[in-house]
Amino acid sequence: MSKIIILGSGMVGSAIAIDLSVNHTVTLTDLDPQRLNHVKEKCGVLNIIQLDVRDVNKLALIIRKFDLVICAVPGSLGFETLKHVIEAGKNIVDISFLPENPLSLDELAKEKGVTAFIDCGVAPGMDNIILGHYNEKLKLTDFECLAGGLPKFKKWPFYYKAPFSPADVIEEYTRPARYVEDGKENIIEPLTDCENVNFDKAGTLESFTTDGLRSILFTMPHIRNMKEKTLRYPGHAEYIRVLKECGFFSKKTIKVNGIDISPFDVTSRILFNEWKLDENEEEITVMRITLKGENDRGKVEEIVYSLYDEYCNITQTSSMARTTGYTATAVANMFLEGLFSKKGVFPPELIGKDEACYNYILNYLKERNIHYIKELS
Repeated sequence: MSKIIILGSGMVGSAIAIDLSVNHTVTLTDLDPQRLNHVKEKCGVLNIIQLDVRDVNKLALIIRKFDLVICAVPGSLGFETLKHVIEAGKNIVDISFLPENPLSLDELAKEKGVTAFIDCGVAPGMDNIILGHYNEKLKLTDFECLAGGLPKFKKWPFYYKAPFSPADVIEEYTRPARYVEDGKENIIEPLTDCENVNFDKAGTLESFTTDGLRSILFTMPHIRNMKEKTLRYPGHAEYIRVLKECGFFSKKTIKVNGIDISPFDVTSRILFNEWKLDENEEEITVMRITLKGENDRGKVEEIVYSLYDEYCNITQTSSMARTTGYTATAVANMFLEGLFSKKGVFPPELIGKDEACYNYILNYLKERNIHYIKELS
């Protein structure tokens, strides 16, 4: 039984804590004591500590007695938190979707003798793991991932609810999107290249480009065509583009009645209420991963994996918290059981390269009724 500390008690962080508490001693931290007490009521075996991760000295002091750190803080705090944990010499699993490049911390991690797993969620996360697995089997030429979390009840105008901070979602909608075509990296505006895609259980969804390729731009440069697109109900992207074009996502302050106000902060606050996913609200996660490449006989193969997951009534856990959080807990247990011992910063595709790690993670998720289905060709 290992001692694990989790930074962040949001919907995903709390799902991680509860899952790991079955076999480990788990401490959950957050700045919000009310949130911590709420999770403690759901899972009495958890230890809780109020902590502001921006207090670097206190962070280093608290994490020093733990075997593993899991970071589930908002993306805006992610890079500095990851860096400080590595500087403290602690192994870490991170899901914070930070905008910076965490691979820049690889040398620091090696210097400190630390293993740092990054982007260990659903997408980025499981799509990378599957990509890494098939990169060992095929000469890959194409990779595409379509992924999204959606409420079952479609409420106008956005048809969307989020288990994450709205600020992180807005970041996804405003950060320039990178994709690779014919071996060349291109940068376009997010929310573009919008097209409708049909799914058996979810129906027709719209997909649009977002900046989700992240680490594979650096670790898989040999793949000539790579694209990641977000899935939403039809109509969502148009409303978001209207807000974006009108300046509601701008971080540049404006004066209103003599007071400096950031449109981004105001919009985030409004959307927090509009997009807030209630704890027991039913929602789904949909993903389709498509890979193309040559096998050792020179024949082109197309590999397609699909995911359809729903809110779990038994554990009362949202689908996005399950599919994101349990990927992180799978990686945590895989590491603690000794299946991975390299030092440095490792994105998920470098985990998926290892057959034993790949099988461990998929089996772990199957045990929690999360199934990545390989479609028949």
